[in-house]
Amino acid sequence: MSKVAVVTGANKGIGLAIVKGLCKAGFKGDILLTARNEKLGQEAVAGLQAEGCKNVIFHQLDVCDQGSSLKLKKFLEEKYGGLDVLINNAGMAFKQSATEPFGEQAEVTMRTNFWGTLWVCHALLPILRPNARVANVSSFVSKKSLDQCNPELQAKFRNKDLSEEELCLLMGEFVHAAQTGDHTAQGWPNSAYGTTKIGATVLSKIQARVLSETRPGDGILLNACCPGWVRTDMAGQNATKSPEEGAETPVYLAMLPEGAKEPHGQLVWDKTVQEW
Repeated sequence: MSKVAVVTGANKGIGLAIVKGLCKAGFKGDILLTARNEKLGQEAVAGLQAEGCKNVIFHQLDVCDQGSSLKLKKFLEEKYGGLDVLINNAGMAFKQSATEPFGEQAEVTMRTNFWGTLWVCHALLPILRPNARVANVSSFVSKKSLDQCNPELQAKFRNKDLSEEELCLLMGEFVHAAQTGDHTAQGWPNSAYGTTKIGATVLSKIQARVLSETRPGDGILLNACCPGWVRTDMAGQNATKSPEEGAETPVYLAMLPEGAKEPHGQLVWDKTVQEW
């Protein structure tokens, strides 16, 4: 069966640039450009194919719908027998001018950036083939937000033995505290986006540890990465990087050669491992 890569949230911005980057890097296999909106996804694929990326195909995926992830898993199993590259790029952030209550912003942002990533991983990590590569798109804001947590929370998020269940409870505690207006008093940062990305980074570390324990000889590498400050609908036009520049690190992690042992379980920014 031929190789296959999946990129989530890929109809525009960094996700679209990642798909294009994988194509230009010579990924040998099909690249699934996934998006929630089928029309926008199909248009993005048509544009890439017109540029010569003939191995890009569309598959609908709403990361906030667990059933959607399971449908994608079934498709991958039936057509390809597994998965070789997964880049969890789908994400969202409220604008600074947003008028929604902070508790609502926290819940909505968490649903996409943390729970969405988790649900896709729950569906697709079990079908990773040997030497697969996974990159969860996080942010440098995760490190900045970690530094703004109180010492107790920092210690929890840096605990190398933290379980996925414990992390999920912490993410739920943040949303509840945000909804009751107690988040800063409880030692959380005043950033819904930043806290969700703490979750994405720590989740990646946990997933990498579990893969090392459960599939030690399979050569699978999984990391979190930061694209940088990229000119997208989300970050705005004043950002310093183009989408193509933002795609460089995710594509680098996806294309790590067979036999590579690292990075694994790291936060990678500009192709460099960052201290957590």
